[in-house]
Amino acid sequence: MSTEKVLPFLEHLVELRKRLIVIVVAVVIGMGVSWNISTSVLDFVQRPLTGRTYLTEVKKQIYGEVKVRFPAVYDHYKLDKELNSPTKERKLNYSAPLEPFFIQCKISMLTGFLLALPVVFHQLWLFVAPALTRKEKKMAVPFVTASTISFCLGAMFFLVVIWPVIINFSISYESEGLQSWFNLSAYVNFCLRLILVFGLIFELPILTLLLARFGIVNGPMLGARRKYALLASAIIAAFHADLITMFVIMLPLYFMYEISIWVAYLFGRKKKKRTLDDGDGNDSLPVEA
Repeated sequence: MSTEKVLPFLEHLVELRKRLIVIVVAVVIGMGVSWNISTSVLDFVQRPLTGRTYLTEVKKQIYGEVKVRFPAVYDHYKLDKELNSPTKERKLNYSAPLEPFFIQCKISMLTGFLLALPVVFHQLWLFVAPALTRKEKKMAVPFVTASTISFCLGAMFFLVVIWPVIINFSISYESEGLQSWFNLSAYVNFCLRLILVFGLIFELPILTLLLARFGIVNGPMLGARRKYALLASAIIAAFHADLITMFVIMLPLYFMYEISIWVAYLFGRKKKKRTLDDGDGNDSLPVEA
């Protein structure tokens, strides 16, 4: 490898190290800020264990309609007994020394990462900025803002909508001979991993927007590859063991792909025709804007 090629490569590594150091420092500071609220975050994550979530309210409304319209069905399946069942107190359990402390560290680290997201995305932008044009560099603020909001929306969507579904489905298997006993580390690690997954899923339209603006992808290209996107979504989701978790990852991931197609159509680089004079002045070729 020639010296001319080695030097730029080393410069990129030095630049990458600089950006990573800033990101790590920002996450550590965010971790320190969020340490005191980590217990509140854990309480929020444990809330579905009571069995009282938004699903309970939806079920009440549906059963109420069944009681009015189909009283025989309501009485036959004893739906009133299910609605009036007492709230069961479930608690997380731990079996290793210092396990709650390390879980608190993990929660604080993820929360600190969320707080540091503007810094993280800004550093990523600065790393690729030298390869951009002056006009493209002006997209820094919209990129950082949209990326941060999208990641946070993905995390909140999971915690508020998807997480109660997963836990409710899990505790629905309880019976007289089968009792749930959730381990603290397994419960929290599973939740934190899916928070990151859904945050990244919601970043897909932002990534598509950038690639479309740079002319790398476009709407027709993405639209023609829907079946491959569906297959890729299933493969990515299949890394999670249970079927329910697989579907709650696959469906939002493919839905984000569909949104990405429209983003590419609406905000992608447009083609316009510009007359190129070949001597006769009659030839017209499409040229990228």
